[in-house]
Amino acid sequence: MRFLMLNWRDPLNPISGGAERVSLAYLRGLVQRGHEVYWFTCDFPGGRRDDIVERIKIVRGGGKGSAVIKAIQWYRHQPRFDLVIDQHHGIPWYAPWWSQTRCVAYIHEVLGPIWNAFYPWPISTMGRWQECWTHWGYRNVPFWTPSECTRRILEHHGVREIHVFPNGVDTQPLTLLEPKPLQSPLRLMTVSRLAPNKRIDHVIRAVDMLRRQRDVHLVIAGTGEVETQLKQLVEKRGLDAHVEFTGLIGEAEKNQRLQQAHFLIHTSLREGWGLNVIEANAMGTPAVVYPVGGLVSSTVHDETGLVTDQETPESVVDAISAIMRTPEKYERLRLNAWNRAKTLQWDKVTPMVCDWLEAQAVRPR
Repeated sequence: MRFLMLNWRDPLNPISGGAERVSLAYLRGLVQRGHEVYWFTCDFPGGRRDDIVERIKIVRGGGKGSAVIKAIQWYRHQPRFDLVIDQHHGIPWYAPWWSQTRCVAYIHEVLGPIWNAFYPWPISTMGRWQECWTHWGYRNVPFWTPSECTRRILEHHGVREIHVFPNGVDTQPLTLLEPKPLQSPLRLMTVSRLAPNKRIDHVIRAVDMLRRQRDVHLVIAGTGEVETQLKQLVEKRGLDAHVEFTGLIGEAEKNQRLQQAHFLIHTSLREGWGLNVIEANAMGTPAVVYPVGGLVSSTVHDETGLVTDQETPESVVDAISAIMRTPEKYERLRLNAWNRAKTLQWDKVTPMVCDWLEAQAVRPR
């Protein structure tokens, strides 16, 4: 069968992230089953029109304002596809109205408040309303998402058929869980694109409060548009000795640092799932996360990590301070997180998604 994914970015795009890594894993699964797979995406500086990544044929054309038109123009000259995967990132590709074949919608998270983090009023309000009406327009299209939180929002917006499949990870769990006592210094880590919606400033403010109680060290791995502001905040608060910016790091170093950390901290406005939570869990490191969509699915509160009471740095401090007084609970969280990560490897997750995609490709239109 022939499959096409429409996504605003591809794995070779310099600003690609977790969504592209996850998408690649699922399409790789289809290729391994003998299917022909295409990925249409936007241009980026230095990117070629055509590429091949793990036997997936990448086609690029247009930017944010023209990619849909370019996709339609390219599509008209292609042999018929059995299924088009229309991936939403705030804005869809409107494939059900022009592809003339079966379509499914793939969405990691409903942006909602994230519009406010990137755009001023009234653009942010228009974006949120557009998103709601788009979901209603797609109400008869089968949706696929990684979290129950996103499913509930889509249902509220009128979508009738939604399938939830948790994401997997490439990170292989440690073969043996070595002891990691909660001793000084307390080692924290955040792995993220440094963007407004990730609220890394909350993590820095939490470290500022924690250092008054104990020796603490934070590693911030990633780059992004607010990196300069975050470094200025660290300098302003006199935290240079407590906060380390690594920039982009390779998988081996990331895993090593996650293994050394006592906690991964995730304070995003909203996530589709929280891929780095499971990656940390595979390294025997539980996460402390905000009570927001996606993160409350990737972290099982009081079992594999901690979900804070509120979306505040103070709540992060309270959660960490409480568990510092109960080291036996910390060891239980580590063990549970490590064992759960073993169940979320791609070889266990991909088959059920590929089965579903194949079934969608042959269902009546």
